[in-house]
Amino acid sequence: MESFPIISLEKLNGEERAITMEKIKDACENWGFFECVNHGISHELLDKVEKMTKEHYKKCMEARFKESIKNRGLDSLRSEVNDVDWESTFYLKHLPVSNISDVPDLDDEYRTTMKEFAGKIEKLSEELLDLLCENLGLEKGYLKKVFYGSKSPTFGTKVSNYPPCPKPDLVKGLRAHTDAGGIILLFQDDKVSGLQLLKDGEWVDVPPVKHSIVVNLGDQLEVITNGKYKSVEHRVISQTDGEGRMSLASFYNPGSDSVIFPAPELIGKELEKDKKENYPRFVFEDYMKLYSAVKFQAKEPRFEAMKAMETAVANNVGPLATA
Repeated sequence: MESFPIISLEKLNGEERAITMEKIKDACENWGFFECVNHGISHELLDKVEKMTKEHYKKCMEARFKESIKNRGLDSLRSEVNDVDWESTFYLKHLPVSNISDVPDLDDEYRTTMKEFAGKIEKLSEELLDLLCENLGLEKGYLKKVFYGSKSPTFGTKVSNYPPCPKPDLVKGLRAHTDAGGIILLFQDDKVSGLQLLKDGEWVDVPPVKHSIVVNLGDQLEVITNGKYKSVEHRVISQTDGEGRMSLASFYNPGSDSVIFPAPELIGKELEKDKKENYPRFVFEDYMKLYSAVKFQAKEPRFEAMKAMETAVANNVGPLATA
C-alpha cells in the first residue's frame, strides 16, 4: 500500500505549487486524510499548547478519569466492550460563540493560549477549504459560503487525552466512525501513535509527525462534492505504555442552519449518463441530531434517512422519524 500522504504547504508558494495541489487532490480523493507540515502555525505555539494540555490533564482530569474507569469496572474486563471509549475529553466552542471563558479548571494562560491556537486553526481551515475549491473547480470561497449559513460556521476543538490502557485489545481509545462535519484539523501527539484510518479494507496508521496538522474530511464534504471526496472511517487504538496520547481535533463545520447539498457544478461530472445528485439536501442541524444517535454506525443509512426526510418534505407529508 502506498505511504500516508504528508504534504508541505509552503511548496504552494513556489515552483512546486501544481505538484502540491495534485498531492492534495489525490489525498482527498483516495485517502480522505492527509498530514500538513510547514503550515504556517509556529512550532513555539504548538509546543506550548501541547505542554499546557498535558499539564492540565495531569492536574485536573487524570484522577477523575481513573475514578470513572474504576467505577465502571473496566479493569476487570474479560471480553471486548463496544459502548465505551478510553478517552478523557473536554470541548471548547469557538464559533459562533466562544465558551473558553466558561470552561472550568482552565488557568488564564491556558485560556489565552487556546484562543490564539483556535484563531490560527480557523485561518488554516479556511485556507484549506479554498484549496479544495480550486481543485474541485468551484469558485473561491464557495465552501466557506456554504458553511457560513446565516450567522457563522460552527467551529470548536475537542481536547482529548488517551491514558495508558491495561487491556487495549478489549477497549478502543475511540471507536470507529466518520466525522459528521466539514473539515477537521488535528494536532496530535508526536510521540504516541494510535490514530488509524480504514483504507481498502485495512486499518492504516496515521503517523505521528512533530508539529504536523492532520486533516480529514467529514460527511458534509462528501455530500457537497457529490461523492468525489469521501469521509473515511477512523479510530483510535488504546496503548498500554507511555504517558498516554494527546489529541486536539478542531472541527470547522457548517452553521446549524446551513443548507447542505451537492454543488451544482459537480453534478454530472462523476456520472455523465444521468447527471444526478447522489446525495440529499438537508439542514446541517437536522443531520447532527441524527448523527448524535448513530455516530458509531455506518454513514450510508444516515444519508438515506436524510434523503427520505427530503422526499417527505417535498411531498408535504411532514418530516420522518430518523432515530
